Amino acid sequence: MRIAIVAIGRLKQGPERELADRYRERFDDVGRKLGFRGLEIQEISESRAREAQARITEEGAAMAALVHEKSSIIALDERGDNIDSVAFARHLGRWRDESVPDAVFLIGGADGLSPELRRKAKLRLAFGKATWPHQMVRVMLLEQIYRAATILSGHPYHRV
Repeated sequence: MRIAIVAIGRLKQGPERELADRYRERFDDVGRKLGFRGLEIQEISESRAREAQARITEEGAAMAALVHEKSSIIALDERGDNIDSVAFARHLGRWRDESVPDAVFLIGGADGLSPELRRKAKLRLAFGKATWPHQMVRVMLLEQIYRAATILSGHPYHRV
């Protein structure tokens, strides 16, 4: 199974980019042994539309164009579920075992994800009730994907 992150906005050079790259590389090392084909990150420029709804619509269309029909969509959404790392790992492991071709994580822009993409999501995921900068959400997501791989492999990185 391939894992992809489709995100509105670009990570610039700096500590967030370095940390994101570190977790992505760590995942690649562990993930291949578990049957994951890699982790891709696709960045989409923010919409320049004046109105929020128009931005959501434009960004949603750009994101939807990058999602294959048989993919499992995971929406990062402030109204989503707060699940622990073990449950997150179980989701990834189950999709891999069910031969789902892609797990695609969507990180929307400042105005959020389109309602259509949220409806299509197999899982809506929140990192608590706080509002996080998109750069931090990406780093936290990459860390959780890496952590899930270590849980699935029995590696001691995740301690209860």
